Amino acid sequence: MKKAFLFVLLGLMISSCNQKTTQPPAVTDAQATARDGVFIHITECYDDPHRVLMPLKMAAMMAADKDVLVYMDIHSVHLLVKDAKDIEFADFESAHTLIKKLLAMNVGVYACPTCLKIAGYEPGDLMEGIQVAQKERFFDFTKGRIITLDY
Repeated sequence: MKKAFLFVLLGLMISSCNQKTTQPPAVTDAQATARDGVFIHITECYDDPHRVLMPLKMAAMMAADKDVLVYMDIHSVHLLVKDAKDIEFADFESAHTLIKKLLAMNVGVYACPTCLKIAGYEPGDLMEGIQVAQKERFFDFTKGRIITLDY
């Protein structure tokens, strides 16, 4: 019985030594230098200024070292038109100030075309620098991973 146990143990040890080890895939230069992206989705408007200003502030903070895209739909499209009333709340900069800051940082700020239409607006009604959303931009604004913050 002891000999059988030793043979089984020896066989297990030999087979474990013959296991292939898998190496993680090599990282390409493009992957090593790619910045991660932050996709920020805003749906709120005047009824909840905290849910508008917090993500805009986050976008500005993240844009310092990440690729950022801001997508605004549902009620938030009302904030993106030329005659939009500004929002102020607590210790935040105003919505217009943050949006202008984002545009100056080359952060894409996009409005949902369907939501614009439902709200009674056309693309020509958007503030300067605001763009109509196109699905391709959701994927090509960064070469790294995409992290989503949804407000």
